[in-house]
Amino acid sequence: MTLSFFDQFMSPTFLGIPLIALALTLPWLLFPTPATRWLNNRLLTLQGWFINRFTLQLLMPLNLGGHKWAGILTSLMLFLISLNMLGLLPYTFTPTTQLSMNMGFAMPLWLATVLIGMRNQPTITLGHLLPEGTPTLLIPVLIIIETISVLIRPLALGVRLTANLTAGHLLIQLIATAA
Repeated sequence: MTLSFFDQFMSPTFLGIPLIALALTLPWLLFPTPATRWLNNRLLTLQGWFINRFTLQLLMPLNLGGHKWAGILTSLMLFLISLNMLGLLPYTFTPTTQLSMNMGFAMPLWLATVLIGMRNQPTITLGHLLPEGTPTLLIPVLIIIETISVLIRPLALGVRLTANLTAGHLLIQLIATAA
């Protein structure tokens, strides 16, 4: 059976069921659930130590106002690490190589940063749309160009991330076909 080089970009299915649902739920099944006992087992103790150290390293460069994002940032990073580690297993599907998954993470996080920036510091956020010392005639054109670049940024970064994640597999497939 001959396959196209770009069949790796298709979302795999098994008996008509998309495997992305299975791949997204599997990392959560790997984490043990804490019990109401005083003493935890070794796995729960190791998990708690790892999450505490990970959160500490993640929040160290942030000021105290950014520490309220500890829960969402830690859970997002652990989820992405679990999905990417799942991709290291042979014959498994990594959902982060799909554009829909990357855009699903990129758009809400980008929108949150833009809206929070506009709410907390509107003059600084709008100041990024116009470089300092711009000639008067170029001001309307530059504001339109910078606004478009801000709106396109999550799409461009999501496509670049997907291309970088799949480029290695495509290169290996091209070399294997040539050999």
